[in-house]
Amino acid sequence: MKTLEELVKELPPELQQEVQDFARFLFETKVQPRHSKLRMNWAGALSEFRGQFTALELQKKAFSSPCVCGEGQGSGTLPRVRSSLAP
Repeated sequence: MKTLEELVKELPPELQQEVQDFARFLFETKVQPRHSKLRMNWAGALSEFRGQFTALELQKKAFSSPCVCGEGQGSGTLPRVRSSLAP
């Protein structure tokens, strides 16, 4: 059985470039660690409830409501807070 290097050498130059591009893509997306900045696009999403609930009350509601993903409590997934805040 031929090695990957031998197979690539037998390809025409344009296909060798495709193999190189794909290998680089795999490295950048699957191997190289990702260091992305934390997104804060959720900040202020609950500001309309500021006078109605404390942070502790919101936290308790979030962990006591059924999980949106259908896996139940303790699944590590937070439920939708807005749906559990309705009076």
